[in-house]
Parts: sequence; C-alpha cells; structure tokens
Amino acid sequence: MKSIGIVFINLGTPDSPDTAAVRKFLREFLSDPRVVEVPRVIWMLILYLIILPFRSPRAARNYKQVWMNDISPLRYFSQRLVDGAGGKLAADYPDADIHTRLAMTYGDVSIASTIDELIDLGCERLFFVPLYPQYSATTTAAVHDQICKAFSAIRDIPQWGWVKSYYDHPAYISALASTVRQHWSENGKAELLLMSFHGIPKRNVELGDPYQAHCEKTAEALARELGLNDGEWISTFQSRLGKAEWLQPYTDKTVISLARNGSKTLDVICPAFAVECLETLEEIAGEAREFFIENGGNDLRYIPCLNDGEAHQNLLISLCRSFLEGKNVNFR
Repeated sequence: MKSIGIVFINLGTPDSPDTAAVRKFLREFLSDPRVVEVPRVIWMLILYLIILPFRSPRAARNYKQVWMNDISPLRYFSQRLVDGAGGKLAADYPDADIHTRLAMTYGDVSIASTIDELIDLGCERLFFVPLYPQYSATTTAAVHDQICKAFSAIRDIPQWGWVKSYYDHPAYISALASTVRQHWSENGKAELLLMSFHGIPKRNVELGDPYQAHCEKTAEALARELGLNDGEWISTFQSRLGKAEWLQPYTDKTVISLARNGSKTLDVICPAFAVECLETLEEIAGEAREFFIENGGNDLRYIPCLNDGEAHQNLLISLCRSFLEGKNVNFR
C-alpha cells in the first residue's frame, strides 16, 4: 500500500490567551470571506475599527478562564483525539504506511504546511477529515478552499479525498447518545435536553447552505436514538455575531425563556462541536448556566463534547476506512 497521509482539521485557536494573540487569530479567522459574507470594504472597516479593538480583549479574558495545560482546550482535545485515532489506525492497518496529522484552518498548524510535510514524507494519497459533522460554507468549504489553494502551488498533486459531512453517520449519533446516557447515569435526567448548535446567518441558508438541515437531522437522529418524545428535547443555535438575523431559536434567549416559564433543570449538549472550545465552556457551561439560574432555573448541566473519547476515535476510524480501502469516498 502506498504511503497515506490523513489530516484531521479543526477551526483553530489563539496561541495564547492574551489580547495580541487573540487579535491575530480573530483577524485571520474573520477576514475569510467564507466566514463573513459581507462586502469586503464595509466588513474590513467594521473588523478593524470595532471588532478587533473591542472584542479581542474581552475574548482574551474569556480564553484565560478556559485555558488548560498551557494550551487551549480545542488544541488539547483535538491533538489527543488525533493521536488516539492515529494509534488505532496503525494497529488496524499494520502493513500500511499511514501518517496522521492535526491541522487548523486558521493559525498554527496550517493546512498548507501539513500538506507540504506529508508530501515530503512520500505520501502519494491524502485524506482530509474536517471535524465539522454538519456541512457549512463557513467551515467545511473554508477547509476545501485552503486545500485547493495549497495544491495550486504543487505541480504533482497527490490523489486525495475528503469527508464532506457526517451529520447522520451511525457512529456519530451513537457516540453522542452514549455521552448523553453517561451524563444521565451520573447526574440524573433533566426535564429537557437542549441541543445547541453553532449558528450562522439566516441569509446563508437562504442562499443554499445546507447547515440548518444537517443540524435538524442530527437533532432528530439523536432524539430518536435516545427514545425522546417531542416534548423532551429542543434544538437551538448559539454564538451570534453582529446585528443580522441568525438561525433561530437562539440558545441564550431560549434558556432564559425556559427558566422564566418554570423549567428547573436543563441538560445541554453541543453536537456541532467535536471538542471543547470557548463556545462550549464559556458560552454554554458558563454564561448560559448563569442565565438559566438568574431567571429562575435550578441547574443547567452541560454535557461534554465527544473530545478524545474512544467512541470519537472509533468514529474517525470509520470515516477513514472507506478511503483506506478504496470504497465510497469523495475522491479528487
């Protein structure tokens, strides 16, 4: 078998929880036209005059609250996940020369530098796994752009494939359900399970982005796997930016409304996030919990992401298996 490079890709993270590093990361991230579909001149003025000066210090303070082991939780859990999956792949395919890597769409380590490294190692086939279960132009397509940009500078492009989405993959739904069941066994079952997905502008969906439909199918599949009735779960969207209308219902407003209308306990899971990050730890486990309690609720219990757990590693292996065995994969 020819040498194979497998690249697992997450969004990215600041190098440190200080204002300068956060500003650098946000500048790169929010300058991507895939992420913010606003006319460039207008957006650059907003970004440089409003968002970067005011959001960077606030985000840095939030990062400091969740920073762990001298590294961001996103990088920490992503690397452990990739190391674990890589070890299992090596054991499952002992005769193959497989090189697994973690890359980030923004910040270090870049997709382009990872591709260069794997080609230098002699990899003739490359497989890319964006760690975004639900496809969106704001995330998955941004990965595709960077892959193609990297290949545009290479004369002899290797054969490659990628995972476009896995929002309803049986191993993904099963892993999410196992996490919820473990939480229930340890903490009891709350009155309602809230599934909070990262939001995107409503206009993106109107222009053809399938993200909302993917989120809805994930939520429905997870509820079905858990045997929940319609009144026992709800799905919402979090992490708005700017004044435009985003996908609804909004997580923060829903949490407040539930508490004010008598809900006392609430379980929250974030299925769109592969591993812990600022949006799960600070926004949900921290801020949303405060909103719920301040408005009359007793307890909001955050259910951790799949992180580097064995079920998550096995899911990644399932996603890679078709490529390794030459079956049913998006080849380029």
